[in-house]
Amino acid sequence: MDSSSSSEPRAVCLVSGGMDSAVALAHARAAGFATFALTVAYGQRHVCELDAAARVARALGAREQRVVSVDLRALGGSALTDELAVPKDRAGHEIGRGVPTTYVPARNTVFLAIALGYAEVVGARAIFLGINAIDYSGYPDCRPEFLAAFQKLATLATAAGAERGEPLELHAPLVLLSKREIVLRGRELGVDFALTHSCYDPQLRGERWLSCGRCDACQLRLEGFRAAGLVDPLEYA
Repeated sequence: MDSSSSSEPRAVCLVSGGMDSAVALAHARAAGFATFALTVAYGQRHVCELDAAARVARALGAREQRVVSVDLRALGGSALTDELAVPKDRAGHEIGRGVPTTYVPARNTVFLAIALGYAEVVGARAIFLGINAIDYSGYPDCRPEFLAAFQKLATLATAAGAERGEPLELHAPLVLLSKREIVLRGRELGVDFALTHSCYDPQLRGERWLSCGRCDACQLRLEGFRAAGLVDPLEYA
């Protein structure tokens, strides 16, 4: 997708199509990495996420985007893969309290395991992901403790770490930022948020996907833009 010099260090970036992963990808590029976008088609109910991921990877200059299919729908247990209700209209103090039905069991563990393999294949020394532990929906695999534990695993589980003493480094540049700070950081890095998709329950109107404005993801996103003094460019139902 871009013509980055082969001398640039390489990084695999998990790109979901959401605003956080887009900012993480932009952060990796700004840090001087040649980026390799990894998107996991995990059986999510809304394929517009995959379309958004492709747009983001292309716009932010990823050298390539690899899409890997892992059918987590076969396991179920989440409103994002199964016929469970998406929580709507929760008050701010309720979001982040307990684990909601939109949690996909062990999703980030699975994604990072695939990212480790992809990184070894393309010779990357780093993995970037957009997890966030401040303004988030209560997912256990979005916390610094999870990231630190997986970093230990990455050192032991790869040839780069175990044989060559060059462990892959995990980078979560947004993990301790608020949604307001993520929006401002994205604007600073030139992220076009109109390309992203955050909604857990979007509605198709003609050929356009509209965000519901009521799920946890939409509420957190909208509040981030409001707090930043900016207008979210997405369309809402």
